[in-house]
Amino acid sequence: MLYMTYEAHNNMAEPVRTLAAHGVALLKRLRPADSSKGWMDNLYAALDLLARTRVTHTRPSFNIPHIQVGERTVPVHEEVACTMPFGTLLRFVKADAQPQPRVLVVAPLSGHFATLLRDTVATLLIDHDVYITDWHNARDVDRQHGRFGFDEYVEHVIGFLQAMGPGTHVVAVCQSCVQTLVAAAVLAEQHSDCQPRSMTLMAGPVDTRVNPTKVNELATSKPIKWFERNLIATVPRTYSGKWRRVYPGFLQLTAFMSMNIERHIKAHEDIYVAIANGDKEKAKALQDFYEEYFAVLDLSADFYLETVRYVFQEYRLPLGTLEWRGRRVNLGAIKRTALLTVEGERDDICSLGQTVAAHDLCTGLRPYLRHHHMQPGVGHYGVFAGKRWRSQIYPVVRNLILQND
Repeated sequence: MLYMTYEAHNNMAEPVRTLAAHGVALLKRLRPADSSKGWMDNLYAALDLLARTRVTHTRPSFNIPHIQVGERTVPVHEEVACTMPFGTLLRFVKADAQPQPRVLVVAPLSGHFATLLRDTVATLLIDHDVYITDWHNARDVDRQHGRFGFDEYVEHVIGFLQAMGPGTHVVAVCQSCVQTLVAAAVLAEQHSDCQPRSMTLMAGPVDTRVNPTKVNELATSKPIKWFERNLIATVPRTYSGKWRRVYPGFLQLTAFMSMNIERHIKAHEDIYVAIANGDKEKAKALQDFYEEYFAVLDLSADFYLETVRYVFQEYRLPLGTLEWRGRRVNLGAIKRTALLTVEGERDDICSLGQTVAAHDLCTGLRPYLRHHHMQPGVGHYGVFAGKRWRSQIYPVVRNLILQND
């Protein structure tokens, strides 16, 4: 019922957005070239803002046709390296590339597509052979493929590492840090050749007891049954995953935006002013971000509920009670994988101390394999995207990979 109500509301709003888009196209032709911020500019800005107020459920393009390496422009194309029911291992192939360290970027599964890490991938591509976990929208996965919970997520990460082969490095972002740690521990216990050579954990909720954020407080404010009763919906029969139970992406987006609603309102005001004033560069930067931010995917209900319970309510990883496939996870088994943790000073989703806690849990690592970087002046997204990621954080990540390749 929840899903159908959302779709009915979305369908009713679509004609208004379409009309606004036609208005934008008309005004684009009618506005004078020397327009001086008159009524037509304000109307254009308002209609453009209205036309873009839509949530989409289709993965955007990574849109990385080439990268700049020094003075060379190197073409890039995407290649499917491996496909599993709930995710694809996607490789970004550079034309005439020399052998470089292989890096698996483990994208979070938290309501957005892996394309949210476009800047992360584009930066890593300069010096590395980059792969990413391109998670599928759960509403498009047929029920015949079974459940997808915490264990299955870890299983997918292990499968992707095995498909890439020995010598791989891992960069995990946000929520995926927990499952990546578990995957590394499982491979270590199996004495697998596919253990990652290095593991970079960026802004992840390893121990959410440390400096709890609004996200952590929300997760502990209600019993797990409340989340199941109020946030889980059934996929309508019009989709491939019909009748699958999911945590809809539009609900996750609403929750994230509500935590910083003033900031999002201010950002849209800035878009309006930038369009009206003809500041195309600023307007495009903000529009591109929100176009990506409003592209959402549904999470399997099993994965969402188990993550809330295991990571945010019961703290199973730091307490040593987490199990994978019925066996206790032993992070102390990780002995050969260099560990780098990265945190942002102003991160209000995974606060300072939550990610660096991984070092206390990986008791088998020698000191020279442990590294930590705290980046001043950045929030959550600034850890893996933006100027400081490219100029200050990435060099630390690159050096770790180079030292352990």
